[in-house]
Amino acid sequence: MQYDHILIRYGEISLKGKNIKSFINKLHENVRRQLKEYPDIKVKSMQGRMFVLLNGHNPEPIMNKLKNIFGIHSLSLAIKVDSEMDAIYEAALYALQQEKSVQTFKVIARRVNKKFPVGSMELNKKIGGYLLRHTEGTTVDVHHPDVEIRVEVRHGAAFVMASKEYGLGGLPVGTAGKSLLMLSGGIDSPVAGYLAMKRGIQLEAIHFHSPPYTSERAKQKVLDLTKQLTKYGHSIRVHIVPFTKLQQEIFREMPHSYAMTIMRRIMFKISEMVSARENILSITTGESLGQVASQTMESLHTINEVTNYPILRPLVTMDKQEVIELSKEIGTYETSILPYEDCCTIFVPKSPKTRPRRNKVNELESQYDFSASMAEAVEGIEVVTIDSQNEIEEAFEDLL
Repeated sequence: MQYDHILIRYGEISLKGKNIKSFINKLHENVRRQLKEYPDIKVKSMQGRMFVLLNGHNPEPIMNKLKNIFGIHSLSLAIKVDSEMDAIYEAALYALQQEKSVQTFKVIARRVNKKFPVGSMELNKKIGGYLLRHTEGTTVDVHHPDVEIRVEVRHGAAFVMASKEYGLGGLPVGTAGKSLLMLSGGIDSPVAGYLAMKRGIQLEAIHFHSPPYTSERAKQKVLDLTKQLTKYGHSIRVHIVPFTKLQQEIFREMPHSYAMTIMRRIMFKISEMVSARENILSITTGESLGQVASQTMESLHTINEVTNYPILRPLVTMDKQEVIELSKEIGTYETSILPYEDCCTIFVPKSPKTRPRRNKVNELESQYDFSASMAEAVEGIEVVTIDSQNEIEEAFEDLL
């Protein structure tokens, strides 16, 4: 006897009422995508659960992949047996024996098949009694057990499991449309992308590249961060904008105290142009509130004026330490702190305006026409799709 399935439990998906089928279908698709290197593994949805048939594969790497998929609340290794008491007893004993240092246990039975002759409460008692008779030194503790033996009796089979591990929760990526992530290469924007995906958003990314002020290593860093984000969702297309000419014009023609605000406005204008072209309905940024000059309420108010697209700011309530800790959890921190400058860290004015006014910025922008350079930048965008390791390596070869 051995564990032959992984049982997946839904979280927020379960609350979707009449729309639940589309959410489950997307989760099923995402699970299959993450497990594409295992073509013989089967994935099936039934009666509020999803089951992964292991077909003899080592479950540990598969569990690790599943724990990175949004929409999964929890998952357990499970044994599938016939819906009859002797088989359930044997599987429950096996599951208990696989757990280490167990002194107390609790049985939680769920009778999904209401035609099964033994009710849930009676199942708890019968299975618990069997385990007590066939083990030494173990007792029942219904409040704080060392392990919970879970049994689900379904139509045609029963599933028995012990340990339960938690997933990321949230919604399956792809159920909430697309957003364009403004990806700088710092700590904040990859975390914002991760949190956007947790709400079911499929990402594309835009990066503003200013050679020779920003190096090819800075571009590679952004692609590497994108690669790290793909393990939580789909492949991600990165739109790399040649920004040198525009950035030089901004800092040459505009007062330095307003240059950062105007640069951010132009970034949003270009992001909206890309979004319109790619049928993307929102823009996601790593902006918080009050961390830097461009993130005061006045700055955000002035910068937002140039677009009517929804701007998603998942980090707005978080302090920097919270963002850093989350970046470490999701695996982007070490890449984010590599010392390669992005376009937002060059040409930084000594005294940027922290409370820019819309009317003043509009007056300054009316004195110089950036439209031709913006159109040229959009025309020169390079698009790199990041998915498999091979694809990112090929992208690097093209860039270096």
